[in-house]
Amino acid sequence: MKRIGISLKPNDARARALLCELHDWLVRRGCDVFVDSSLSGEVSLSPEYTCLAPADMPQAVDLMIVLGGDGTLLHVARYFIDSKTPIVGINLGRLGFLTDTPVGSMFEVIEDILLGNLKTIHHFTLHAEVWRGGQKLACGNAMNDVVLERSAVPRMIGFEMAVRGQFVFRMRGDALILATPAGSTAYALSAGGPIVHPSVNAINVVPVCPHTLSNRPIVISADDPVELNLVESLHGAAVNLDGEELSQLQQGDHVRIRKGGYVSLVYQPDRHYFEVLRSKLHWAGQIEVD
Repeated sequence: MKRIGISLKPNDARARALLCELHDWLVRRGCDVFVDSSLSGEVSLSPEYTCLAPADMPQAVDLMIVLGGDGTLLHVARYFIDSKTPIVGINLGRLGFLTDTPVGSMFEVIEDILLGNLKTIHHFTLHAEVWRGGQKLACGNAMNDVVLERSAVPRMIGFEMAVRGQFVFRMRGDALILATPAGSTAYALSAGGPIVHPSVNAINVVPVCPHTLSNRPIVISADDPVELNLVESLHGAAVNLDGEELSQLQQGDHVRIRKGGYVSLVYQPDRHYFEVLRSKLHWAGQIEVD
C-alpha cells in the first residue's frame, strides 16, 4: 500500500495536529499521500499537501485513514461503498465503536497495515429512495441507519411498513429506525433495539416512542425490500441517513429501502466483537477472575 488518503474531523485542533504528524510520517515511508480537499474551507491545509476530492479518493488510494469519531467515519464511508478500498478509523471521538484504533497505537497499527497485516470486515449499507406521486425526490446511502421521523413540531406521525410488498404494521409514534448490524449499537440500541452481530444479514426495525405497546422491535432479512408509507403527518416529517437529513416528507410520500453496497473497515487483528461490547458499551459485565 503506497497511496494513502486522509480525512479528518473538521474544526478539531487535535485532528489537525495529527494530520501534520501522520502526513510527514507516511511521506518518509515513501507513500503518496492525498488529503481530503473538502476540508479546505474548515481546516488550514498546508501548501505541501496534495489534495483530492472525497469522491475521487476511492479510485486513487489503496488505504483511507480517518482521524475522528464514528460520525466522521460514517460521512467518509459513503464515498467508498463497493470500492473495496479499506478504511481505518483513528478514534478521536467519545465511543469509537467503528473507529477502532486508539490514537496511541496509530503509527504501530498503520505500519502493520502497510505491511499487509490487516483484518477487514465488510459492512453492508442501506439504500433509501423518497418517492412522491410517482416521482423520485431523493436517494442516498447509510451505513448505520435510515430513520423516518417527525418534524420539529412535537406531534406524532403515522406510517405503514411493508416488506416484499406484504403489509407488516401501521404505527403512530415519533420515528422508525431501520438499522444495519453496524448501526445496531448506535441510535437503534438507545431506542431499545437488539444488538446484531456484523456477520448477520439482517435489518433492525425499531419503533421510537410508539403509541401502542404492541409495536415492538423486529429483525428482518436484509435481502427483503422495505417500503414505508407516510399516512399521517400534519406538520411534516423527514428521512435521515446516519443522522443527516436526506429529504423532508409530506403526507402520502413513500420511502423505499433496500440493501446497498459494502464498506470495508480495518480493525485491529486481535479485535473481539464481544469484548468491544463489554469494554465500550459496558455490556453483560466482565469475566470473573478467581
